[in-house]
Amino acid sequence: MPTRCNLPSPSLIVALAGSLFLAACGGDNEAQKGGPGAGGPGAPAVTVLTVQAEAVPLATELPGRTTPYMIAELRPQVTGIVKARPFKEGSEVKAGQVLYRIDPAPYQAAYNSAVANLARAEANVAAARTKAERYAELVKIEAVSKQANDEAVAAMKQAQAEVGAAKAALESARIDLGFTRVASPISGRIGRSTVTPGALVTANQAQALATVQQLDPIYVDLTQSSAELLRMRRDFASGKLRRSGSDSLPVELVLEDGSVYGAKGRLAFSEVAVDEATGSVTLRAVFPNPDGELLPGMYVRARLSQGVREDAILVPHAAVTHDPRGNATVMLVNPKGIAEARVVKAEQSIQDKWVVTEGLAPGERVIVEGLQKARPGTPVQAQPAGRAAPAATTPPATKG
Repeated sequence: MPTRCNLPSPSLIVALAGSLFLAACGGDNEAQKGGPGAGGPGAPAVTVLTVQAEAVPLATELPGRTTPYMIAELRPQVTGIVKARPFKEGSEVKAGQVLYRIDPAPYQAAYNSAVANLARAEANVAAARTKAERYAELVKIEAVSKQANDEAVAAMKQAQAEVGAAKAALESARIDLGFTRVASPISGRIGRSTVTPGALVTANQAQALATVQQLDPIYVDLTQSSAELLRMRRDFASGKLRRSGSDSLPVELVLEDGSVYGAKGRLAFSEVAVDEATGSVTLRAVFPNPDGELLPGMYVRARLSQGVREDAILVPHAAVTHDPRGNATVMLVNPKGIAEARVVKAEQSIQDKWVVTEGLAPGERVIVEGLQKARPGTPVQAQPAGRAAPAATTPPATKG
């Protein structure tokens, strides 16, 4: 038996069509009145921060390595056998402290011989002078010939010259004898020794016996790009930056483990030439190092004060994102309540905020919370930062 289908009556169909038409008209009127498309109750809520311009001290962080303040490589200046090494490797030594003793016996003998030669030369001078004085009197009465007198004078001058040569030889022997005691020319910390007692060393050899390094104070050599240096100089010249304090720039040091070094240093000088290979300039800072915490060759980062920017705007890190090209961007809420993306120039970070120097004006509202809900060109509900968010409205229950 065929199944009967109950079709709605024509009057019911007309009624349903009329209700759908009225609902559509009502939706259009709601949109025209400013529903979700105009920041109404259906728009996403975001938290905004009204930015203001302020004077911000700027600093730059540069990589660098520690370098000894002074370095002295000890080399023998005479040849001989090392008799003693009266120091402990890695210890602190003083300027003038004897670090190596070379066998002085041959040099002491040479010194004694030079002393004897000088005494003989001085005795010859006395005899020659006496003879020359006697001949000078005799030649007046023609008791001796003039030639004999001239020869006596020449002999006296030759004896005097021999005295001068003997004195020079004695001084040379004295210097060589002194070189058998190898002393430190500076105060500092001495490294490992390359020789032990009993080793033969030669004068002016290529290999150093040991190296002494003065580590208090200590240098920190930094590298800065020439482009950054030029930009900073132009900002000072144009007045965008002003110097803070004295001309001696303070420097703060960050160690390899992230800790901040306890003492601050100062910038000593900057290199006058740009490295062609890297396009960078070397800056040298000086730091006190009384406890020897800084060792030569350590990798560090230095923070240098660049001055004060008068019209900088600080924006929290959470409000700044980067596009695929690496440009810093922020989301704003314009006066019409519409979200708007803006490319800005964020030069550096200070604690938890970016320093924005271009792209923002004082009084503009930057979205700091709710970025994931805001889309450029769509309306949003702006809530000032620090104010409690409005309570959510519970929709009325529908009757079954």
